[in-house]
Amino acid sequence: MKFAVSLTMERFSPETPMTEVKQNLLELAQMADEGGFETLWTAEHHTIECTISPNPFLTLTWLGQHTDRIRLGTSTLVAPYWSPIRLAGESAMCDHLINGRLEFGIARGSYQYEFDRMAGGMPQQEGVAYLKELVPAVKALWHGDYAHEGHYWNFPKTAAVPKPVQKPHPPIWVAARDPGTFDWAVANGANLMTTPLSAPAAEIAVLGEKFRKAVADHPEVPTPRLMMQRRTCVYDHADGWEDAVRHSSDYGRHFENLMQNIGGVTNGFPEPVPYEKVKGKENYDPANIRKNLMFGTPDEAIEKLLDYEAAGVDQYCLGLTFNLPFEMQKTTLRLFIDEIMPVFAERERDAARGTAAVAGA
Repeated sequence: MKFAVSLTMERFSPETPMTEVKQNLLELAQMADEGGFETLWTAEHHTIECTISPNPFLTLTWLGQHTDRIRLGTSTLVAPYWSPIRLAGESAMCDHLINGRLEFGIARGSYQYEFDRMAGGMPQQEGVAYLKELVPAVKALWHGDYAHEGHYWNFPKTAAVPKPVQKPHPPIWVAARDPGTFDWAVANGANLMTTPLSAPAAEIAVLGEKFRKAVADHPEVPTPRLMMQRRTCVYDHADGWEDAVRHSSDYGRHFENLMQNIGGVTNGFPEPVPYEKVKGKENYDPANIRKNLMFGTPDEAIEKLLDYEAAGVDQYCLGLTFNLPFEMQKTTLRLFIDEIMPVFAERERDAARGTAAVAGA
């Protein structure tokens, strides 16, 4: 199992200068690069200060100039906000500017608040239809001249300029939680990115089974990869969970505002939804947050990560963007690099030695 990190510029107060936000992201990206993380993912969002990323290709291009090895991915592009020609060209240009390190992640989109401003008020659930038309069109444009007649887009024969560095194209990842999207993604040659959200550990196995079924149903395509993301905070003292839980709970109430579209947003800053209006109140219980999310000391995190490994997860992604203080983000990365990732690297070596021994027997 490899490791990735999800990072986005974020502000929760106008008193926080953008120069500080930008520098923090750069420092974390360089830590992840030097520490051996496989991928850095960053999201697309608009009009909200808690996720500042109106075009993730710009962010990745900038980070690409300051990192050497880490893969750089979009987690995720919002399908209804793009046209096939623009998306094919911009993603390919980004792939050139970061020397062939692009991971192309895409989704239907989430925040209804954002859809009301970016997609004419369409229900965000309808974004999946855009996704299913957009991805094949982008793949075709990456390949060569292509004309499209679809439900959402129509254009005569044209070429995407430039073509990607990576051949036949950058790895494609589709965000999914329902079985139908898992199946569609695998059938279309895409990798899967998913999350158990705030659900108990049993949800990890459920998502892993959805992935395995989709793979089994499509033996004609190469086996894709599975990435799973969870909010993550690792600390070196046993009572560190208290700060992690508090920040996660507070962030969740801002998230509820945007998902349910039920709170005020002033100058891009969403107000937190009162506890009595949140959905799934069990997800705000401190004991459940501490238990279900990737919060813990290194030993506790390793124990939790075994559930992801058992579910067949190829890449575990640290979700660090939930208003976690910068020093706690750095501590989390450092403890992963020094104390957690080496454990799983050794497990991988042991597994490889075991496989070689069986083959030689």
